[in-house]
Amino acid sequence: MKTQLLSLALSLQLFVACSNNNDNTNPLAVCENNLPAITTSGANTFGCCINGNLLIPRDGTGSIGGSDDSAGLYGGYSNTTDYYELDIRDFKSDRTAKILIHMHQVHENGTGVYVINESNGYNAIDGYNHNYMHCRVFNEATNSYQYYRSFENSGTMEITNYNFYNRILSGVFSGKMINSSSLNDTIVIKGGRFDINWQTLPNVSFP
Repeated sequence: MKTQLLSLALSLQLFVACSNNNDNTNPLAVCENNLPAITTSGANTFGCCINGNLLIPRDGTGSIGGSDDSAGLYGGYSNTTDYYELDIRDFKSDRTAKILIHMHQVHENGTGVYVINESNGYNAIDGYNHNYMHCRVFNEATNSYQYYRSFENSGTMEITNYNFYNRILSGVFSGKMINSSSLNDTIVIKGGRFDINWQTLPNVSFP
């Protein structure tokens, strides 16, 4: 009996050790461990995992003085509350990346779950009048940067806080996008979260 218990204990230790080791080497697990916390206070944070790769805003140095701002939240045209667009860019990593999330009628409908639909690759008045997202990321298979767009019913976004008077917009999102040039190439977005105060955001630095 003691031999069986010892064998079971050793097996459990080996299982735990293997599980921990897998967490340390699994790209998605590593990415999720580095995401900012999910908050709704206007903490000016953003993060998501794109095919297991972390995307967070990181400012650039700028081409002519100043810096390249990596996070912006913009209102609609001609009515600023018709839609919001969250534009996130990583200027600093070896493999730079960017994503744009178009949020339609949040001012009208408030908190809740929104379906992410098709993107035509454009934004603002040139984009569609519904929720969508698109991004530019590095594709290891082609050794080049590729553009990806959301498609019909390809994800969800939950607005967890919308406070127009305090200028706060928070939410979580996930979904899929398809390569603009290759319909067989799909990427997966997981663990997406944002918590933006658009009044203080322009003063925030993202190293």
